[in-house]
Amino acid sequence: MVRQRLIFQGRVQRVGFRARARFVAEHHYVTGWVRNEPDGTVMLEIQGSEPAVADYLAELRRRTSGLVEREMHADIAPVPDERGFTIERQL
Repeated sequence: MVRQRLIFQGRVQRVGFRARARFVAEHHYVTGWVRNEPDGTVMLEIQGSEPAVADYLAELRRRTSGLVEREMHADIAPVPDERGFTIERQL
């Protein structure tokens, strides 16, 4: 089980990015969340097997092509017993 935190910069708010992230998650064996950040970026945490996370991110990148100018990611500790994928509100 792996978990990654990603921050997407570019034209990523008010373009359906979070809805696309959730839609893609429904077609992969992953859990996590996505939210808009006050600085105009989108933060996403994704968890699953290494192949599932890689497949999810590959599809998300295809579906958001042209919106993302920069992507930063970090491996973080998995969240035990997490279920589903949600759109979260800003902190």
